[in-house]
Amino acid sequence: MSIKVQNLSKVYGTQRAVDNISFEVNKGEIIGFLGPNGAGKSTTMKILTGYIPATEGTAEVNGFDVKTSPMQVKTHIGYLPEHNPLYLDMYVKEFLDFAGSLYGLKGRTLQIKIDETIERVGLGLEKHKKIGQLSKGYRQRVGLAQALIHNPDVLILDEPTTGLDPNQLVEIRDLIKNVGKDKTVIFSTHIMQEVEAICDRVVIINRGKIVADGTLSELKKGGKAIEEVFRELTT
Repeated sequence: MSIKVQNLSKVYGTQRAVDNISFEVNKGEIIGFLGPNGAGKSTTMKILTGYIPATEGTAEVNGFDVKTSPMQVKTHIGYLPEHNPLYLDMYVKEFLDFAGSLYGLKGRTLQIKIDETIERVGLGLEKHKKIGQLSKGYRQRVGLAQALIHNPDVLILDEPTTGLDPNQLVEIRDLIKNVGKDKTVIFSTHIMQEVEAICDRVVIINRGKIVADGTLSELKKGGKAIEEVFRELTT
């Protein structure tokens, strides 16, 4: 089991941003975390990555508890936040050198990982440019590269296609699908086409609660298409 969440809650004052949710993600799955803005998707991901603590419940990544073993969890996770934090004055290779060093990579090993990751995410023609010179789509590739540089078992991607044009959308979707062939991936979105293009399982969250969990075919066999379920959440 790559990810295990049990009775997880996050409370801000009187608001329950995440309300007693439980779900599991098996090794090698690509899971779409689907819901409207403000549903609790980003909060859940921040808890899984150790960025913020849970109020109640537990979360585990590869058997390590996020609360009691945060450093071990971080070594197993690659994280791309919703607002991709990049140093725009740094060159692509320079930034990846920096990101890799944070995970203890160095010397020849680090340089090999940088070259492999650049090739994997399609940054070969842009690797000597400053990040600030890149398009939004290529900046997202840099964000994915930093998430992959240490070869994590689990990728957590928060709204990875926000703000991309149609061509960039297709490219990033294909990249995520390709990366997911040998990793566990959980990514959040409020766009149904994302789930249909990339995933075979979806967890739908609304107002902090999980309202559906299953493969696309299971949800449709249950009498409702994903589009109908999502329409109910947003009305």
